[in-house]
Amino acid sequence: MQSFVIEGNYGKEDCKMKNLSLYVHIPFCTAKCHYCDFLSGPKYMQEKEEYIETLCKEIGNRAQELSREEKIVDTIFFGGGTPSVLESEEIKRIMEVIKERFHVLQEAEISLEMNPDSVTKEKLKVYKKIGINRLSIGLQSANNEELKVLGRIHTWEGFLKSWNLIKDEGFTNVNIDLMSGLPGQSLKSYEETLKKVLELDPPHISSYSLIVEEGTKFEQWYGEGKAQGHRLPSEETDRRMYELTKKMLKDKGYERYEISNYSLPGYECKHNEGYWTGKSYLGFGLGASSYFRGQRFQNENDMEKYLTLMEKGKDPALDRYTLSQKEQREEFMFLGLRRMKGVREEEFYERFQISLKEVYGEKLQILEEKALLKYNNKEGSWSLTEFGIDVSNQVFVEFL
Repeated sequence: MQSFVIEGNYGKEDCKMKNLSLYVHIPFCTAKCHYCDFLSGPKYMQEKEEYIETLCKEIGNRAQELSREEKIVDTIFFGGGTPSVLESEEIKRIMEVIKERFHVLQEAEISLEMNPDSVTKEKLKVYKKIGINRLSIGLQSANNEELKVLGRIHTWEGFLKSWNLIKDEGFTNVNIDLMSGLPGQSLKSYEETLKKVLELDPPHISSYSLIVEEGTKFEQWYGEGKAQGHRLPSEETDRRMYELTKKMLKDKGYERYEISNYSLPGYECKHNEGYWTGKSYLGFGLGASSYFRGQRFQNENDMEKYLTLMEKGKDPALDRYTLSQKEQREEFMFLGLRRMKGVREEEFYERFQISLKEVYGEKLQILEEKALLKYNNKEGSWSLTEFGIDVSNQVFVEFL
């Protein structure tokens, strides 16, 4: 079997051999949403069988280059795209390869993204059987007109049927994705979406404000002040939606543990927390990113080239870059500050063998004086204030 050499230098953190996370990219969708700039779409479906075979091969090749200690996996995330458009046996096949090549802990969090239109009882039963224990459902809005504008192919009523199937099959760890600031969306319609979703008591909610991304249909329709039938909410309305999200979810017992993520106690997404805390992960599939042994690399994002590279026994990973100590510190700060817990001085010292204040003391003081950061004496940690969260990008750039 052809193998890939995973380069990079071991640092102090690597020597501790923290468990590994895996990301599996499934680029297939029934239809491309109007706001989506992800590496996905229905155009890839014709290559589905070849892609799955190649993906499984890549998983095996990467695993071959790891030591036994490096293969211990505690989170897996199937993202896309829409992983649930695959047949259940296809997801099962990928999971079997992962479990053959890696040591997946019994308590591992294994997540899979689903769209409401692709949920079936048969798929859910197979997911349960192969160990998938967390689902993430892309609802976005409970308003059918807003869903049409987004290019979604499900309705609120269809979502409810899927939700009931998920609950009936015993899945207890489920996330619902929501979006605000949509074309034609009002504060009232967004509040109705929040009310309807909260009545379902999902353990986790991700809430994002729409960003009009380059290359999307929305960019053609709404970019640079253009309006196609609907208008984007004003900045003031978007702000009120943001405040409403915080208030309504807090009143229902949800803890905001990251800028865009809320959960009931104990239901935080462990996989995503790994990204924010600098944990090592390997990404498999088209355009998938990895961070391993202090090195970042990303797979080829052209389907034909990805398949050809793998067919020729070549590594599909491109743009390998080893982070300097300075860059690792910067990432520790701006990724860690996304979490409401912030960054702990003790963790910074354990990782870099230098105190946080010695490296960033002046910046921390200035940001504290500007009421953008606050210090928790008990935890020995720095975190964003409410004002700091609102202008988080301005804070993050201070550490670059």
